[in-house]
Amino acid sequence: MREEKILAIARDVLQKEKEGIQAIIDGLGEDFIRAVRLILSKKGRVIVTGLGKSGIVAKKIAATLTSTGTPAIYLHPTESLHGDLGIVSRDDVVLAISKSGESDEFHLLIPLLKRWNLPIIAITANKDSELAHNSDVVLEVKVDKEACPYDLAPTVSTTATMALGDALSVVLLFEKNFRLEDFAALHPGGFIGKRFWLKVEDMMLTGEKYVPVVGTDADMKQVILEMTAKRGITSVVNEEKKVVGVITDGDLRRLLERESDIFRFKASDVMNRNP
Repeated sequence: MREEKILAIARDVLQKEKEGIQAIIDGLGEDFIRAVRLILSKKGRVIVTGLGKSGIVAKKIAATLTSTGTPAIYLHPTESLHGDLGIVSRDDVVLAISKSGESDEFHLLIPLLKRWNLPIIAITANKDSELAHNSDVVLEVKVDKEACPYDLAPTVSTTATMALGDALSVVLLFEKNFRLEDFAALHPGGFIGKRFWLKVEDMMLTGEKYVPVVGTDADMKQVILEMTAKRGITSVVNEEKKVVGVITDGDLRRLLERESDIFRFKASDVMNRNP
């Protein structure tokens, strides 16, 4: 395939996905607001469920909700019928994702959820589906055509659904006054978490076992052994155990450049008093 053709196909896919998201933007209205209000009214979690590609999107939406202040969990429609319904509580709200809205698994799952009086928000392309008819709120994700030339592989529809999930997550973030500090608390291993929560005392080493220390009268052999055994640098302390200077690997190299016999020096002769 020629380079021009490769780029033309890629641009066509992205253009279709852009149009799919634009259709969602144009269609936002009262149903979306009702979905937000419904989630905020419940004290439990958002149970996000879907099968196949919709299931993959559901997992991503659940993860985004959870990391932005709205506790959520993914429920596999099939596994839910074999014990996983145990994760659901009566304080939860269900977010069910299905393009057709007619998945066999949902035919079995939805009545069980309704029996518990759980509110259901459906994301589907088919407002006349059984899923839509059994949901409290329906968010329609209807695209003209998938990017796949056979109009089969979920592409535009999954992108639009994921974008709608992002919109829902961020609106809830604002509604809950979820702050940057809150985000950092949920991401302690990431850059933001370290920026907010990691302090010098969390990283520093203490005690003679880890911290290289020599006295001001230590000879250079002692200095080199201490630096080699520990951190490639050593602090120098006086008789009161107060740090009065440091000696680094660079200090040793510079000393070697100047002097032929470095072992006649003491730590106090070589240390940097103002590091």
